[in-house]
Amino acid sequence: MGEPAKAPSSPEEGVGGGGVSPDTLRHRARLMRNNPTEPERRLWHALKGRQMEGWKFRRQHVIGQRIVDFYCPAAKLAIEVDGDTHDPEYDRARDAWLGLNVELCTVRFTNQDVMKNLDGVLMHLHEVLVASNHPPTPSLSKEGE
Repeated sequence: MGEPAKAPSSPEEGVGGGGVSPDTLRHRARLMRNNPTEPERRLWHALKGRQMEGWKFRRQHVIGQRIVDFYCPAAKLAIEVDGDTHDPEYDRARDAWLGLNVELCTVRFTNQDVMKNLDGVLMHLHEVLVASNHPPTPSLSKEGE
């Protein structure tokens, strides 16, 4: 008799290591949008509605087999808010994958950064957005207003 099938080592692998289906990722992202952590809620309050000089952000956005906390399509910028359970080595590999495969820049903040120094977080994000050399995408409609 052979060994029993091994369970995936992470939710990113899915059964058999083939990855999670796009529908599953979208469902998971929707659940995460509906149940944000307090730091995510605070940062979203500051980013939503093009409040940051016209930059549009999405939250819990699916990119490939990943879900990023916040995403600015015009600047190709992902923002991650990391709690105590994040694995820095895994995060570096994930960020490198996004950089190589999607040409996406990832900026990370800790929960503590957002909770205790939101103004500093927003100033850093502003600097990153300006340095991206991409203008904010103009709104074609009054979306979200």
